[in-house]
Amino acid sequence: MLLAGAVVADAETVVENGAVVVADDRIEAVGPASDLRERYPDHERREYDVLAPGLVGGHVHSVQSLGRGIADDTSLLEWLTGHVLPMEAALSADGMRLAAEVGYLEAIESGTTTVVDHLSVHHAEAAFEAARDLGIRARMGKVLMDRDAPAGLQETADEALAESERLIERHHDTCGGRIQYAVTPRFAISCTEACLRGARELADAYEGVRLHTHASENRSEIERIERETGMRNVEWLHEVGLTGDDVVLAHCVWTDERERELLAETDTHVTHCPSANMKLASGVAPVADYLDRGITVALGNDGPPCNNTLDPFTEMRQASLLGKVDALDPTTLPARTVFEMATENGARAAGFDRVGRLREGWRADVVGLRTDRMRAVPIHDVYSHLVFSAHGDDVAFTMVDGDVLYEEGHHVGVDAAAVRDRAREYDLGLDGGGPGGR
Repeated sequence: MLLAGAVVADAETVVENGAVVVADDRIEAVGPASDLRERYPDHERREYDVLAPGLVGGHVHSVQSLGRGIADDTSLLEWLTGHVLPMEAALSADGMRLAAEVGYLEAIESGTTTVVDHLSVHHAEAAFEAARDLGIRARMGKVLMDRDAPAGLQETADEALAESERLIERHHDTCGGRIQYAVTPRFAISCTEACLRGARELADAYEGVRLHTHASENRSEIERIERETGMRNVEWLHEVGLTGDDVVLAHCVWTDERERELLAETDTHVTHCPSANMKLASGVAPVADYLDRGITVALGNDGPPCNNTLDPFTEMRQASLLGKVDALDPTTLPARTVFEMATENGARAAGFDRVGRLREGWRADVVGLRTDRMRAVPIHDVYSHLVFSAHGDDVAFTMVDGDVLYEEGHHVGVDAAAVRDRAREYDLGLDGGGPGGR
């Protein structure tokens, strides 16, 4: 297949009137469209206004999709314990599958081709099956919670780790490498020391398995960890083994100098979730400082109840603008830097090689955008357009591993309308009744 674009851009290179040639699951060539049309005269051709690498959701909660809008205007811990955890506890396996489908379909139609997905304690299998069937690239794992959890989510460390290992054995490095596992403690407050150390041991036992958790999102969370351990959050995670180049820490809003040194020294990855941090009034992550220290920073949406969208273009815009106003410096987090965070940095944090750029031999994760809205006229700089003007609904084409998943408003091979209808009708069962009851 030959994909032509008025502009072909990744975070390193821009080709005007360019094209991307895809063969099987790889990019075979990138260059001027006129040259590639001559070299590949028999290839199927499609044309878009902008071609870019698939975007990476570096921290999402697909299984919270059915809770979009249930917990607005609340603080983090109230949001979590009063609304979101009870919702997760009430979801059946069918509800978890439906929630994951809603999340992944939203991501795909918005140009996200890879997610780092923080699931829930129960029914994680359903989300793995949804990811497999819908074709999205995913680093995902069941949640570990062995303390301070609602009755429907509480489990022992041994139970949590045993179930994680079963899922690793069944799903890790499947679908041609498209599905990868992350051992996923919820955060330090909800896990005992034994559970956190066990998470590290389990990840080390399997090649390519990574770790994914929340860290230092909220000051109340940090104060509690300090009371219990005598350490700040990132220091405590480092103590129990949850730092390193195989670790993704979501948020990292409130870190001190020593913690930032630890993140840099250990090559730990950070995912910035600006919309969620603003909506929950958690604070502003020191992203520019992290990048200056050589820390890989990805971008994530977090979950639909605290965003309320999985649109990656919204997140790019918010990240750049929030960084500028926080620093009172308009040169902070320029568009090209933020676009790199949302593509190659995200893929690096997720542990996927040759993902996040349009390069010969790299994975064929490609999105095509239309620019027929007034807000897209004129385009003087493609990075400015992608970060500040584009929306997820500009995406007309999404490809993962060479497979076309979305084209011109239609999900290929999926009855998206039926998924929407089921999601509208689903009863979360927070009162113990309805199809969401356990």
